[in-house]
Amino acid sequence: MTVSHNAKWNKEVPDIVVSRLPIYLRSLYILAGEGKEITSSQELAARLGLSSAQIRKDLSHFGEFGKQGTGYNIQFLRERLEHILNLGAVWPVALVGFGDLGHALVHYAGFVRKGFEIQAVFDNAPHKVGHRINSTLIIEDVSKIKESVRAKGIKIAILAVPLEVAPGITDVLIEAGIKAILNYAPTTLTVPSNVKVQNIDPIVYLQNMTYYL
Repeated sequence: MTVSHNAKWNKEVPDIVVSRLPIYLRSLYILAGEGKEITSSQELAARLGLSSAQIRKDLSHFGEFGKQGTGYNIQFLRERLEHILNLGAVWPVALVGFGDLGHALVHYAGFVRKGFEIQAVFDNAPHKVGHRINSTLIIEDVSKIKESVRAKGIKIAILAVPLEVAPGITDVLIEAGIKAILNYAPTTLTVPSNVKVQNIDPIVYLQNMTYYL
């Protein structure tokens, strides 16, 4: 797999800006599905609850994508954002943890549609190891993480394990060459500066919402 690496952008663009790009991209897919060819920062802002100035400022980090008075060509902007986000190829992904959450993630069809394919699954439960999930996936023992991840050239991992084992598994993943971790474990991971972590803890978000109820 060959995917361009936008080193200059990664160093100079604030993380909060990068985090909004997939949201813009999703809206562009929706607009295209509605049969639209042109959009504007005002239209995107209305859909996303942001200001049009914020959207224009975010996009300006990566170049000029539209003209005042004419808006953005949806297909062109979508292709540019896909390039910026390195979505030009399918990214192989390793999943660690095949509990209820891991089972759901493996069978989620949306990953493949958006350029991500789970190509390795690991667990430490003896009754799960060796179990065939589908025609291409067999659950491997966590002791095989380094060997399997390196052999398959995987750089992205999803962590769906209990709190107490998450730090140790994270260390193994990093030693295996993983550079990005989507973390479902309810803990903050300590990783080197060259490894990106995104934390997904539904309880935290629910607790945030109950403040307003």
